[in-house]
Amino acid sequence: MARLKRTSQTLEKAERRAASISSIDPNLDLGNGLTQPAFSTLIEKMRTRENVYNTALSNLDKFYREMLETERELADMAEHMLMAVATRYGKSSVEYGMAGGVPKNQRRKGLRGESPTPNSQQPSLIANGNGSKNSNQNGNKAVVPQ
Repeated sequence: MARLKRTSQTLEKAERRAASISSIDPNLDLGNGLTQPAFSTLIEKMRTRENVYNTALSNLDKFYREMLETERELADMAEHMLMAVATRYGKSSVEYGMAGGVPKNQRRKGLRGESPTPNSQQPSLIANGNGSKNSNQNGNKAVVPQ
């Protein structure tokens, strides 16, 4: 997704104001450095900076897409490298483990009916009388995790 480019409402407002002031006098000088040419110069500077910023965002999007593509290529090649080591030395070999794979003989197998982990919490019944917030419509106690 491309980054949103910036538009400046202040710049748009200043451009409209500069056009209006130019109709009074193209070289209007109000003192203290407030001149039409200085105002126009600052407007142009802002327009240039905004364009440079938006161009930088476009370049950043391009670099990001290129980086993601290279990352995909790298992941693909890393997988191929591991598979090539497995093909040459076998999946149970020391070399396969050295390359980052888990040797076949060291893999854990999940057992059926395995007990839950000790950190998991089991729901418990809270014994409150009928009509409490913890009972359902049938008068049975609701299961509330602790």
